[in-house]
Amino acid sequence: MKSFILDTSIFTNPDIYNQFASDPEGGLDLFLGLAQRCPADFYMPGSVYEELRRMRDLGALAARFETEVRIRSPRRFNLMIPSGVLYEFIEEVRYRIDRGLRIAEETTKQASQLPEKVDLDRLITRLRERYREALRQGILDSKEDVDVLLLAYELDGVLVSGDKGLHKWADKVGLKVIDPRHLRQVLENLIEQQPASQQMGD
Repeated sequence: MKSFILDTSIFTNPDIYNQFASDPEGGLDLFLGLAQRCPADFYMPGSVYEELRRMRDLGALAARFETEVRIRSPRRFNLMIPSGVLYEFIEEVRYRIDRGLRIAEETTKQASQLPEKVDLDRLITRLRERYREALRQGILDSKEDVDVLLLAYELDGVLVSGDKGLHKWADKVGLKVIDPRHLRQVLENLIEQQPASQQMGD
């Protein structure tokens, strides 16, 4: 039986939950209906579930969500990951810090030549955008990201996330990944592949 490890983007990113319904609550309701009928297990780390509940009020769907999706954190102190992954991560962090420093230096030089404060405000906004992109885009930048990756690694599960950084590092440790925009079709395919006698709700 497949195990799917979910992150918040499935239920908070409109590009992803629109495959289920045009609004988040309707999308969650349809997802839970498919999850109930699908021959698969669904997991979400505790830290990610807390993050989801801060972003979305699950309301009456909370108990149903906890019935269909197992809230379980990875066994962080028991897991062994390849040391090469840690080396690659450190190298990437160092590269990104250097890149962020160069961006800050460039912006400082530009600021010294600006005639008006209005231009300075615009420059600061641009600096924040470039700095954030340099340091955070495409990398594991939160404990929630790490929990999703570790749980998928521990369970040898299928990682389902819209986060590019998670996809990149999942590939490095050999995890199975699906495009979250295809999740509905994947679940429907799994339901259809069951023997007719096992297709609940049809």
